[in-house]
Amino acid sequence: MKPVRAALKELARAGASGIGVAVKSPRCGLLTRGVGLADLRTGREATGREHSRIASNTKAWTATVVLQLVGEGRLGLDDTVDHHLPGLVRSGPYDGRRITIRQLLQHTSGLPDYLDAPFWDDELAHRWDHVDPLRTVKQALTLPPPEDEPFSYSNTNYNLVGLIVTKVTGRGIGTEITERIVKRLGLRGTYWPGDRTTLPEPDLRSYVKRSGKLLDWTEWNTSGADASGALVSTGADVTAFWSALMSGKLLAPAQLAEMKRTVPDPTERGARYGLGAERHEHTKGFVTWGHSGFMETGHKIRNAVTDDGRRAVTLLVGSEEFDEARVDSVLRTLIRDLR
Repeated sequence: MKPVRAALKELARAGASGIGVAVKSPRCGLLTRGVGLADLRTGREATGREHSRIASNTKAWTATVVLQLVGEGRLGLDDTVDHHLPGLVRSGPYDGRRITIRQLLQHTSGLPDYLDAPFWDDELAHRWDHVDPLRTVKQALTLPPPEDEPFSYSNTNYNLVGLIVTKVTGRGIGTEITERIVKRLGLRGTYWPGDRTTLPEPDLRSYVKRSGKLLDWTEWNTSGADASGALVSTGADVTAFWSALMSGKLLAPAQLAEMKRTVPDPTERGARYGLGAERHEHTKGFVTWGHSGFMETGHKIRNAVTDDGRRAVTLLVGSEEFDEARVDSVLRTLIRDLR
């Protein structure tokens, strides 16, 4: 398919170690391809079938679970944090009696990002440690409020949402994602890692550059990321999830409409943020959804799906540093030209 071939050629110039590409459209079905190497040490080529950490793309999966619970009448978007977790958020300027689940999902809660706490200053200090999501929330409550309100992107919001899901269902957010999404869609490459530090084979190795040296940081305990970013998946599975989500297979119309109610995201020109989903209008009337992500291991993700779910592209990147403008341009062009 000509648009895919052109995209692969352009991605090869982006300077990433390896990129997994998954494409879905009515004409071509599902295609998986790779650019570069999935493992620099062994020379194993990327094929697009690798497992990778999908980082903050996890937020869309978490939001989907929450909206399913809303549809079941088990919680409400305008429920306060204090209603489900009384007394947890009651520190300085932060009051859980005034923060709603909707605000958490939309990053308008005013809570700071726990990753700004001194605990995380040393990149490698807690690489192998289990970090409970409750601990991350308590770390955030010691920090000053973010300056860029009302929208302020914060991983704390989603870890707090995960705690609410556990309170309501009696099960962790990873279990709820597995039961409600992974099993329902028959996804075979997606799993909740818990304290597992390795990725299933084939894996997309991830690399960072420190002091002029390229380091393999693939192995990591990402338990602290929890509902905000812990999920492991493949390009094909991420593509299947977003296609199902936008085509109404995971949420009832009322809940999908709530997900698509957006506020401006000042961190990216023209972007808007719904409930766990980023909205981009590329040209008038042509809208895509997705959620980018970055993990401390070096893994990054970019994806886009059309408003009806019929066309989708997922890019899994194994490098912290690459030509992001080029990759984003390829993503926009490919999703536009797919048929």
